[in-house]
Amino acid sequence: MNILTFDIEDWYNCDFITPDLNWEKYEVRIYKGVERILDELDIRKVKATFFCLGWIAAKHPSVIRWIYNNGHQIGCHSYQHELSYRFDRNGFMQDTEKAKKQIEDLIGEGINAFRAPGFSITERNIWSLEVLAELGFEYDSSIFPAPHDYGGFKSFGTAEPTLLKLSNGAKIKEFPINIKHLFVKDLVFSGGGYFRLFPYKLIKNWSANSSYLMTYFHPRDFDPGQPIIETLPLMRKFKSYVGLSGAFVKFQKLLNDFDFISIQEASQRVEWNTAKVLNLYEEPVQVNDWKTAKVPA
Repeated sequence: MNILTFDIEDWYNCDFITPDLNWEKYEVRIYKGVERILDELDIRKVKATFFCLGWIAAKHPSVIRWIYNNGHQIGCHSYQHELSYRFDRNGFMQDTEKAKKQIEDLIGEGINAFRAPGFSITERNIWSLEVLAELGFEYDSSIFPAPHDYGGFKSFGTAEPTLLKLSNGAKIKEFPINIKHLFVKDLVFSGGGYFRLFPYKLIKNWSANSSYLMTYFHPRDFDPGQPIIETLPLMRKFKSYVGLSGAFVKFQKLLNDFDFISIQEASQRVEWNTAKVLNLYEEPVQVNDWKTAKVPA
């Protein structure tokens, strides 16, 4: 099962690049980036899931309409790319509902898929999943099932489509990111910086040996002309800009070598009555290094 997803944000829509969130002053590059992606998918008749910022829907609505009119699944990626665990429950509810409504009003129909920025639903804010269920989301793709810069969700176990049971009686169908254990680190090769860093031969091999592959790309991943923020810390700067010049060719090769579907179609293929089930409020939850984690009894 190979799933194709995109996080629709411009090059400056990350707090580690532009922490002031004063985004109006930056060069807009989202149109060309999205056009390039949509043209490539149209050539191959491939449909994907696009997780969109509510801010992009508000400031650049034609981008979201463009994706929707091309027949792709539209999901929510928060309003302004704040990591989920930086909110309390009420704040997360307000931010997500604002983004969801902005996108739904724009395309004229409901959306049912969510991805948190930075895969930031972790073992210390599993209440976020309850909020998603209360807001009508059916699918989530926010979990990194290993230790991660933003926390991770180590106790999740194997990366595969999973039915999450929540304390309020609701359920969420989780499509986590897949990982590769390399030396002493768990990493994602199917999107972002590591996709840009590793040679395609490795990416192809790891993809071919993955029974479940969840990709995640951004328009900025394929944009070598984007501005460079020189004041970034050295490692963050490397992660943000490594491999930009060759990334789109890798992406084309990936589309040539593998068949991809959206989350919506993937869910139709999953036999949910026999799928993995994780009851987050009955099974023990490990909190790793997050000393402030609170797990309800």
